[in-house]
Amino acid sequence: MTYTPHSPISVSGLSHWFGEGETRKQAIFDIDFAIKKGSLTVLMGPSGSGKTTMLTLMGCLRDVQKGQLSLLGHELHGADETMKIMLRRRLGFIFQAHNLHESLTATQNVLMGLQVHQSGVRATVDVEQQNKAARHILSLLGLEDRLDYMPAHLSGGQKQRVAIARALVASPDIVFADEPTAALDKDTGLTVVKLLKELGEKRGITTVMVTHDNRILQLADRILTMDEGHLVDEVVPA
Repeated sequence: MTYTPHSPISVSGLSHWFGEGETRKQAIFDIDFAIKKGSLTVLMGPSGSGKTTMLTLMGCLRDVQKGQLSLLGHELHGADETMKIMLRRRLGFIFQAHNLHESLTATQNVLMGLQVHQSGVRATVDVEQQNKAARHILSLLGLEDRLDYMPAHLSGGQKQRVAIARALVASPDIVFADEPTAALDKDTGLTVVKLLKELGEKRGITTVMVTHDNRILQLADRILTMDEGHLVDEVVPA
């Protein structure tokens, strides 16, 4: 797909290196693609293929070194930290590590997702509505009976679902997910991906997901395959 800054994510001639001097190694090679609003795009490829590097570049977690990367209409190559912070507030992140605060309940952890998105925004905070939103998203993920549990009393899969709820509660423009179903059983994993798909269709939330989970490929709008830093294949499932 042709580079267009009007897409939620658009990449052209993107390359990236790690290290300096003799240890400098290229990790991403001249990548081009654009992603449609509301779509579910899966990034696949073997370990070390550059998938997670691509995810962190698109998510403003690494500086763009070469090429163009437009995120929500803003060019990231040369963007200052103020711009990147503003953009991160419009994103949701789901990582393999749940990174929950052990001193907070499941609901309180999810509320932190709302607070991150609303930080720096002058608006009247409706605490009751925030709590309702947090509890609703947790219930959608099958945690209605774990709302007030501390992380120490949740299983690994339940903790991951809390982390997913935290990323989704504020209805971000884009969700970046790195192996979000790795700690989940088959049924729960499918429930999570179906929810992401539904949020794309109903609210226009765009999802980019790194995964090795072949079970969810049927739900993807597009599958991009990477190998050794190159984009080697693109599939639009029937």
